[in-house]
Amino acid sequence: MESFADLLAREREQTLGRLAALTGDFDAVVAASRDTNADDEHDPEGATIAFERSQVGALVRQAREHLAEVDAAVDRLHAGTYGVCERCGRPIAPARLEARPVARTCVVHAG
Repeated sequence: MESFADLLAREREQTLGRLAALTGDFDAVVAASRDTNADDEHDPEGATIAFERSQVGALVRQAREHLAEVDAAVDRLHAGTYGVCERCGRPIAPARLEARPVARTCVVHAG
């Protein structure tokens, strides 16, 4: 079984890769909209470009938030509090941590 430190390191690496790809996608959408005469309000393609820009922007924000969660989990690991529910203080099940390495709460308090 992979250690939780290794699991978090892999999760961080994957998130950084996803963020880099999404940032490239976002830059490409912005560049494409800059290179056209698209009027978001009146051009049928303008609405598509605006939607794509918004969609990719939301995915970039989600990836950044997840990266912050991973970094917080690494901090908890170093502090010795990783795998302890922040609500009740009981251990978080290893299966939950394997499925969601950034989990801060046990299954009972996940809702």
